[in-house]
Amino acid sequence: MAESVSKRREWVGRVVSNKMDKTVVVEIERSIIHPLYRKVLRRVTKFKAHDENNACKIGDRVRMIETRPISKDKHMRVIEVVEKGQGS
Repeated sequence: MAESVSKRREWVGRVVSNKMDKTVVVEIERSIIHPLYRKVLRRVTKFKAHDENNACKIGDRVRMIETRPISKDKHMRVIEVVEKGQGS
């Protein structure tokens, strides 16, 4: 039998807010090249992620995985804290 391969996407980002209960706002940064001017542009996307134990602090690098919708805006779950932030 073939093993099932997870099709859930994973992201690594930085926590920018943890003021909500069991929820953190994580910022994902990516670089793109402008199609005409060839300048490297920084693009930032913010996701809300479920943090069951309220373990994440501002500045932490976390790994998130796609999951079922938990609320209106939340469809990610924090798997682990990769690196603690400066203030933690």
